Amino acid sequence: MAIRKRCTSRVLLTDERDRLLLLCGRDPRRAGARWWFTVGGGVEAGEDYVAAALREVREETALELAAARLGPVVWTRQILFGVDGRHYDQYEEYRPLRVTAAEVSGMRVATDEGSYGHHWWTVDELRSTSETVHPTGMGGLLPPVLTGAALPHPPVHLGDFDVDEERDGG
Repeated sequence: MAIRKRCTSRVLLTDERDRLLLLCGRDPRRAGARWWFTVGGGVEAGEDYVAAALREVREETALELAAARLGPVVWTRQILFGVDGRHYDQYEEYRPLRVTAAEVSGMRVATDEGSYGHHWWTVDELRSTSETVHPTGMGGLLPPVLTGAALPHPPVHLGDFDVDEERDGG
């Protein structure tokens, strides 16, 4: 089994009402496999993490935003997972980005970027959902980011995870 190494830049895209935009993912090879994840994606050749974050925001929401709008890296995570028969060893960096109500109303969330829908989640919804949300524990992790109080430096490493092992009971 070949494992693809991948670096990603993820964005904690929040609105003026402290809701987090999450996209819905599915695995066509596993019936019922569904999860929620942040805006963002792979860092392409010649890009840095900030450029990748801004490109992904543009591709997934149609918003053209300046790099100065992105906050610092607040979390990192290493994750092993499989989807659609491919296996990944993925490093992730998470940065906050707040958008205005006008920007939200002008968004066009893409469904051709590996997403099967989207939802603006409140912290209470994140804390109480039985849905799979990545990263795990988002309801507890997000509040300090929303207030901007004491953003961690260096970023908090959320851990190293093997999603397939967790799902399969390993």
